[in-house]
Amino acid sequence: MYKHVLKPILFLFDPENVHDFFTWSGELLGKFWLTRFITSLVYGYHQSKNSKSISKTVDGITYRTPILLSAGFDYNGRLTQILPQIGFGGEEVGSVTARASEGNAKPRLTRLPQSKSIIVNKGLRNEGVDAIIKRLKGKRQIQNPNFQTNSKFVIGISIARTNDEKSAESVQSGIDDYVYSFKRLNEENIGDYYTINISCPNAFGGETFAKPELLAQLLPTLRKIPCSKPVYIKMPINIPWDHFLELLKIIDENKFNGVVIGNLNKDYSWLDVREEAPKEYVGGLSGKPCTHPSTDLIRKTREDYGSRFTIIGVGGIMSPETAHEKFEAGADLIQLITGMIYEGPGLVKKIAKSL
Repeated sequence: MYKHVLKPILFLFDPENVHDFFTWSGELLGKFWLTRFITSLVYGYHQSKNSKSISKTVDGITYRTPILLSAGFDYNGRLTQILPQIGFGGEEVGSVTARASEGNAKPRLTRLPQSKSIIVNKGLRNEGVDAIIKRLKGKRQIQNPNFQTNSKFVIGISIARTNDEKSAESVQSGIDDYVYSFKRLNEENIGDYYTINISCPNAFGGETFAKPELLAQLLPTLRKIPCSKPVYIKMPINIPWDHFLELLKIIDENKFNGVVIGNLNKDYSWLDVREEAPKEYVGGLSGKPCTHPSTDLIRKTREDYGSRFTIIGVGGIMSPETAHEKFEAGADLIQLITGMIYEGPGLVKKIAKSL
């Protein structure tokens, strides 16, 4: 239904308008018992009492399924009541920033269908951490009635530096920006875990804190803030392995729980059809171009660090097979967005049933 009827129609329209429509409609569907129930019947993963449990406990948090919606879709925390009904065990809200940001100039999303990718140039568009805290406080936790587990729907929150000139004035102003959001979320006890996004390629000033010498200043500062939740670092995927290892060493020394591998792909040579995209870099690639680079980094990280880090695998999960590749490489949990856009919401149930 989605792939052969709905997707061809949706792909006629601007992708950001389609995203906004699905966010609006998803929030509406999540408000009512009947619409949640119908959504669950159509798209939900229904675990029977006799079936094998696929729930997983990571860093003290139990996920009903190890499949999460990645940061970058529900960046204002509006879909927490409908996502459990389509098989997600959790989601990562955001990235949220200290101040509201309109994001980069349009177009912020460009489909590349032959390469099963999307050029993402949103620029951390979000309403700001205080507005999102207020919204999440007002959301009730809605459970999927078909799930035979006591685990709740897990809400992680991705934190990034505000995409404006003020946050990029100096290293300290960038650190202060992260600190404000991290501190406010902990003060209000919002979110089950946090991810520090150091690798957004499309923000003002670029991936500043993906530099080892600057990450070594940011992380000790964040460690001073009282936090009882797991904290992960979202990693870039377009850096040499020795640079990646330097970042891992700093994360290890500062005793953070793990890493999210990884962010968008800035290397357009990974496209199946290069002609689909502009000649000049205008945003990071999601979807299939991220599959192998992220999986390779997951494998190397697990080989080098063993069980030291929790690893959340994200990037190019377009099928149950590519989901299994992430787990086999060493991921504890997986996140996706683009695979669901190209394959439909039913992809989540397909992956869950394959585990």
